[in-house]
Amino acid sequence: MRSVRREQAIAYRLRVNNLVERLPVGLHEEAAYVGLQDTAPRDALLGLHARMAGCSPADWEHPSLIQTYSPRAAVYVLPLRDFGVFTLGRMPLDSRRIDVLAENVCRTLGGQERRGAGIHGLREACASGRIAVRWDTTSLWAREVPRPDIDVADARLELCRRHVHCFGPTTPKVFTWWSGMSPADARAVWDAIADELVEVDFDGVPGWVLRDDADHLWSAEAPRGLRLLAAPDLRLFGRDRDGRFIAPGLRALTAAADSFHPNGLLIDGRIVGAWGRKGGHVDVVLSEKLGQEQYDDLCAEVATLPVRDPRLSVH
Repeated sequence: MRSVRREQAIAYRLRVNNLVERLPVGLHEEAAYVGLQDTAPRDALLGLHARMAGCSPADWEHPSLIQTYSPRAAVYVLPLRDFGVFTLGRMPLDSRRIDVLAENVCRTLGGQERRGAGIHGLREACASGRIAVRWDTTSLWAREVPRPDIDVADARLELCRRHVHCFGPTTPKVFTWWSGMSPADARAVWDAIADELVEVDFDGVPGWVLRDDADHLWSAEAPRGLRLLAAPDLRLFGRDRDGRFIAPGLRALTAAADSFHPNGLLIDGRIVGAWGRKGGHVDVVLSEKLGQEQYDDLCAEVATLPVRDPRLSVH
């Protein structure tokens, strides 16, 4: 079993998540390949900007993208063409409860887009693939959409592959949390792609990557460049207790992080500061001193943010 260092795993994750080299303008679906969490206002837009060149303030609602709830009650921006992977792919193996909830929600919607507040079972029902949402940072709206034309079993397998590809090395337990499935269901899906996985020693504990990704993991080098990462992307650095795997935890990645600066400043593969935003005002708190070239890169990065009148403060 080959060994993988944490720094090597992070370098691999950053690269496969398009956080080292930006995608060309217009590749919205590729940028949202594994979903962009939109918990804080426009986190998904900032995640899109970090991955794709030429991002505009309205790109969170680009026609090639769609929004819905994840099983953990967070709104995600997803590729429209892969809507079934992220909805039906998360369905319980026994889907009867979800089917009933979805039918009731669609009956309530009555073919119209309505405010989602107060609609019983809306979050769970989104796993049916029949309901999309639209969060404009002040209100959440829900509407019925055609059920995706994808086999549910195939959707589950593809969801697991995407998880391992973008968050590997990973484990069945981590996939369970991320997918929102029950441990038994997640394990069954994981076992179904077992022949596609290879086990590695991840700083002394077992982890798995896709066999087709193994060479990219071994050859991963420390990335160069600067990105302003939204808080959900900090999971790539390992938010579990030991800092290896993605997790919901609040483990601080820099001494500069606080509730007003929940995001991360990434330079050459390391988190060197934290940042927050109010309107166009971007406030950065450094945990390491920047050189002049790095500071210039930061100024340039802030200037391209898809927000109105972006301006930078550094502490």
